[in-house]
Amino acid sequence: MLFQGKTLLCRMHADDIAELHFDNQGGAVNVLNQATLRELDQAVAALEAARQVKGLLVTSGKSVFIVGADINEFLPTFRATPVEQLADWVGPAQNIFSRLEDLPFPSVAAINGYALGGGLETAMSAVYRVASTEAVVGQPEVKLGILPGFGGTVRLPRLIGVDNAIELIASGRDVKAEEALKLHLVQAVVAPERLLAAAEALLRRAMRDRRWEADREVKRRPVLLNGIERIMAFTTAKGFVGVQAGPNYPAPLEAIGTMEKSVAEDRTAAMRREAEAFARLGKTPEAEGLIGIFLADQFIKKLSRQQSKGARDVQRAAVLGAGIMGGGIAYQSARRGVPIFMKDIAPAAVQKGLDEAARLLGGQVERKRMTQGEMADVLTRIQGTLSYGDFDTADVVIEAVVENPKIKKSVLKEVEKKVRPETIIATNTSTISIDILAKALKDPTRFCGMHFFNPVHRMPLVEVIRGSQSSDEAVATVVAYALKMGKTPIVVKDCPGFLVNRVLGPYMLAFQMLVAEGVPIETLDKTMEKFGWPMGPAYLHDVVGLDTAFHAGQVMAKAFPELAKLAKSSPVAVLYKAGSFGQKNGKGFYSYAPDAKGRPQKVFDPAVLEVLKPAIRGGKEGMSGEEIVERMMLPMIVEASRCLSDGIVGTPTELDMSLIMGLGFPPFRGGLLKYADRMGLGDWIKAAERYAGYGALYRPTEQMRRLAAQGAGFHG
Repeated sequence: MLFQGKTLLCRMHADDIAELHFDNQGGAVNVLNQATLRELDQAVAALEAARQVKGLLVTSGKSVFIVGADINEFLPTFRATPVEQLADWVGPAQNIFSRLEDLPFPSVAAINGYALGGGLETAMSAVYRVASTEAVVGQPEVKLGILPGFGGTVRLPRLIGVDNAIELIASGRDVKAEEALKLHLVQAVVAPERLLAAAEALLRRAMRDRRWEADREVKRRPVLLNGIERIMAFTTAKGFVGVQAGPNYPAPLEAIGTMEKSVAEDRTAAMRREAEAFARLGKTPEAEGLIGIFLADQFIKKLSRQQSKGARDVQRAAVLGAGIMGGGIAYQSARRGVPIFMKDIAPAAVQKGLDEAARLLGGQVERKRMTQGEMADVLTRIQGTLSYGDFDTADVVIEAVVENPKIKKSVLKEVEKKVRPETIIATNTSTISIDILAKALKDPTRFCGMHFFNPVHRMPLVEVIRGSQSSDEAVATVVAYALKMGKTPIVVKDCPGFLVNRVLGPYMLAFQMLVAEGVPIETLDKTMEKFGWPMGPAYLHDVVGLDTAFHAGQVMAKAFPELAKLAKSSPVAVLYKAGSFGQKNGKGFYSYAPDAKGRPQKVFDPAVLEVLKPAIRGGKEGMSGEEIVERMMLPMIVEASRCLSDGIVGTPTELDMSLIMGLGFPPFRGGLLKYADRMGLGDWIKAAERYAGYGALYRPTEQMRRLAAQGAGFHG
């Protein structure tokens, strides 16, 4: 044994072959935390001193290779370390991998599963790489607002070419084994059971042939590019990526700029350049926000697993209502292997739901994520029906009919008679109280909410709403089913609007107040899009549907009357009563016409101002962007605080992730409450004082005042 630690060991095999074996005794996967790096430093030192070694295998004792660096260590380090020292913090780790690369004998990494971030950088430090067919590799650091810091920007362009390296690093996407082989990132792909034998065979060939030294040297010298090649590679990429990433995500452009300079340098200079860029990005608020989201996502996944304990196994499901939403739910369930009945009262409606599922599956085939045969298999798991025939075989039934409490109650009462006593019944309502709907059931304990967001196949969030009588088994089963569907469930307590729509409501009200004050619609949309929202509030109203927004507003106004003191001639009400429903009929805050592919394209038509005239009093046309953001965001923060105080959601982290996954709140800001904390609750309370005349919508909660007085935030 050359070295033995708690995260890895280094041992000798026959024929002077050593094995560097990563096997973290303290966890289910291998990660590059500080403890692992310290042990790797010692193991490399042992290899440097071991004169009997003639070749090295790099292997993993887990089901994956190395999943990357330990993200939990990032935020404390980034916060506590000045930018100049942060570059020096990365340097020693880079040096370990360079020493691993410089060992005086060939090395082969056997990649048996995920090798992401630092995991791929470890594998690239070996001279050669063999991958299992189950392997997935990538440099996802830009998704955390940073770039590779252990040599990824240096080695990847030298191994697979500048163009390919730019694409992989700037996108942060994962690469399966076969694509890695085509890119020449790995030298062979074999079945999992043959991985170690294939890696050893490649190593033995390298030990007999000195060409491995030339192959290693490629990673240590500059990349030769002439002026035209440099322009084609980097200038074009920066233009494209700059448009895609936008100003709020600096990491992709920083990574490209770093590689543009470092490919012309030797490894030492290139590594230093990478370390400096890593340090700059690590100190940005965008990195703090995105890393925080990654950690929050891990928290949510762990919590969901806990909340699914005691669940009934869902082998078959059913959905009532075969519209766009019902078809989306059926698609998602069948796509993830759970057969589902889809019922409606008319053949045309059932066909509409089946067509929606087929359309979504067809998109998967077009993008080569699924074969025609796989599409056919999924479609066979969706059974359209006009009757309750086999509903007694369903473990979960989701009601997704029109958003009308009388109709929903009637359907729920009917379906309860058709299913087994143990079948869980859920409703996909977005605003109606679970307790109100539960009155239609003889056994309300088996009932809860399962609120999907539109479009179902894209939006990851499912709100699981616990009514006052919902059983633990009902909630756990719906959570487990959502996980099985590939969704992220977050459990919330029943109230009008639940969590996401309740917090969204004040944002929408603030928008209407600003329109009424004369702030131009386009100005409001552009300001909030610049803030980071995927679409501005006017466009969002049109996409949701002004009829839907009007009726939801009535529900929320009834539930929270002091927050919704808009006149009856509010902008949404005026447009709705004029027959403007948004995208669905081509007119709303914007006008819509189909493009060449039939997709609705928005155009601002000044004629809408004439329609809105009864709702606009004017006076604030020249409002600054800063004031618009304050006026729009403060009501959301206040309502989020109310939801926490009322126990609607368990933690600030769950609330933040709900808005990111359900509304598209800008991820780089880390979440609504993270954003509020970063700006400072004291400053938000001062802003609230300036807007006190606008009523309860802008009135800080006692929780906000208490935290501000303590110098604390929602997250501590």
